[in-house]
Amino acid sequence: MSEKPAIYSLSICGRVILDMHSLNNEGGEGNQIATRMVNVVYRDRASGEYKLATVNAVSGDMFKHIQAEHLYLLAKGKLPLCQGCQMFSASRILDDSKFMGALPSQDRAVIDELLKHCALDDLEGNLIAKGARSVPRKSVAEFGWVIGVPDYTTTESYFHVRYATERGERAEEAQQQAIFHRPASSGVYAIVASFEIARIGFNDISQQYPVSDDERERRYLAFMESILYTFIEPNGAMRGTQNPHIVEFEGAVTVTNQVMPAPALSPLDEHYRQEMERVAEALNGLKPGTVAVHRFDSMGQFAEAMKELIESTRPYKLAW
Repeated sequence: MSEKPAIYSLSICGRVILDMHSLNNEGGEGNQIATRMVNVVYRDRASGEYKLATVNAVSGDMFKHIQAEHLYLLAKGKLPLCQGCQMFSASRILDDSKFMGALPSQDRAVIDELLKHCALDDLEGNLIAKGARSVPRKSVAEFGWVIGVPDYTTTESYFHVRYATERGERAEEAQQQAIFHRPASSGVYAIVASFEIARIGFNDISQQYPVSDDERERRYLAFMESILYTFIEPNGAMRGTQNPHIVEFEGAVTVTNQVMPAPALSPLDEHYRQEMERVAEALNGLKPGTVAVHRFDSMGQFAEAMKELIESTRPYKLAW
């Protein structure tokens, strides 16, 4: 492995303006689609009091799937993938009959084989379940809900009509379902995501790395690239006609080069970046030079910060 500075942990916190999107919905009733709404507690800027608000949100599961899909496309043909991940199956290695048919008796050996067998299961996690037995592999990536900031987010429902150019029976059938209502949300959204870089290729049971350092670095580079692409192209529902307008993206990327979590604070607090820098300063007081904070005020600056990290760093290796 190259002698570049190592990253133990990485966090991304930011506010993004998404306009006219419908990335995450709860389903539909009749001709009305219901968008995802959540309840959050925040401190009112004017009064300083805590308040409860109902806002639009995109689930962390959605963003985790977006990141996993980008990783799959980057890994295909370049990194080891199980039979399930080669088809981007949601079950991943559980769809690999050869692997599942020859599970070792010890859990630590199961994880060893999983880590060597599939990069996607290593990075995204899985639960190896067979009969009464279950062996967990925790994901390296952690995505929080992407939550609309109260007072800066709105959701409306828009009327649509499907027009039919056919005549006769088909036109009559079309007219029966011609009217429908589709939601679109616009606003400022808070993003929190953390990544345990040191756990790439790491067996949490045996506390060892069954994969080589070079293989870990290859997975790290693909993983970091997939994180960047996740924020550049947030996939989700209804992108065919409601591809979201990404207007602004500002926040901070924090990294640590020793055993210490990268600071992450919710952008629901408008002073989150100042507080992240204060936390980093305090942590650096304990271990000088351990935490770095990379501020960004646009998607371009975020891409530049990630590019610099991808090109100049490597995954931290735990040693016992």
